[in-house]
Amino acid sequence: MTEKIKEQILAIRESGVTNMFDVNRVQYEANKRGFYELVVFLIDHRAEYCRFILTGESEETD
Repeated sequence: MTEKIKEQILAIRESGVTNMFDVNRVQYEANKRGFYELVVFLIDHRAEYCRFILTGESEETD
C-alpha cells in the first residue's frame, strides 16, 4: 500500500460519508473523488485494506 493510497483512505474516513467496512461504498466514494489508485487497489487488496482499517498497519509498496 502506497502512501498515496493511505492518504486517500484517510480522506474518505475523515469525510464520514460511509462505514469504512462497506468496501463497495468506499470504492464508489473513491471513484467519485477521483481516487482511482484506491479504486484499483480495492479490487485485489481487500484483506490488506481491512488490516489497515483495523490496525493502521500496512505493507509499504511503491
